[in-house]
Amino acid sequence: MKAAVIVQPGEVSLESVPDPTPGPRDVVVRVAGCGICGTDLHIMDGEFAPTFPIVPGHEFAGEVVEVGRDVTDVRVGDQVAVDPSLHCGECYYCRRARGNLCENWNAIGVTRSGGAAEFALAPAKNCFRLPEGINLVDAALIEPLSCAVRGFDVLPRRLGDHYLIYGAGTMGLMMMELAKRAGAASISMVDVNVERLSTADLLGCSAAVGSADELTAPRGWDVVIDCTGVEAAITDGLGRVGRGGTFLQFGVAEYAARATIEPYRIYNQEITITGSMAVLHSFERAGELFAAGILQPGVLISHRFPLASYAEALTQFRAGVGRKIQITA
Repeated sequence: MKAAVIVQPGEVSLESVPDPTPGPRDVVVRVAGCGICGTDLHIMDGEFAPTFPIVPGHEFAGEVVEVGRDVTDVRVGDQVAVDPSLHCGECYYCRRARGNLCENWNAIGVTRSGGAAEFALAPAKNCFRLPEGINLVDAALIEPLSCAVRGFDVLPRRLGDHYLIYGAGTMGLMMMELAKRAGAASISMVDVNVERLSTADLLGCSAAVGSADELTAPRGWDVVIDCTGVEAAITDGLGRVGRGGTFLQFGVAEYAARATIEPYRIYNQEITITGSMAVLHSFERAGELFAAGILQPGVLISHRFPLASYAEALTQFRAGVGRKIQITA
């Protein structure tokens, strides 16, 4: 089969690789759509993936074309979205139901061959069967949505809270949609990309600005979410949290990134700083939310490229052009 392969940091190519063979509890999925996200850039830059070469792509959906001998709950012909998380189930954190912090953590498209290929291998238990009427390519959005749902699991979700979100890319927009359903009184979006701010406006945020300095909030915000991973945005956001508020680090920063905090203020104003890592018991809920129409794929997905153009798609994503970029069959 054909697959996009990150041969080494900075080098990606389209190659012929062996077709996947399912183990007893695995399935083979013919990939219909695979999203590109910031994690893929980190892998391209030599972070996250423990070994190279690697087939990226952890946001994908497709049709099951082969099942292992012990698979009974997923059938050939089923259309599925795939949770890429691979937890050992035995370590200290897995035994405490914190599989996203697994000491032996792996993920399809990060440490194992992923969905930027014609076919992908996945455990049957990681497959969410799509209901009828769902566009299979669009369903690749379920994985990033499941990360956003996990993010909201660690937030207070009080009715009437005021939200400030840094980054109006796909994840920021998903966070905005969830904040609406969580009963937010207002949702302000910050981004330096004018096109992305226009999309945030289109989807109904309270304010879309290039800098939080353009906003008026004497008491700060109840919830501040960083979806950028950028040092300057993180430091700025930490300073915008109101008394008793919460700062969520959701965006994936570089390993070397550092941000400035004020310990006395955190103590004196009872500010909570928390993080959210990948997916945890949230994939099925995200699938159900997606099926219920929480997202507008036609708005979120701005570009689609064929598999042969993976390198071009990755370059465009790095340049910040568009919103969600997908690779399609």
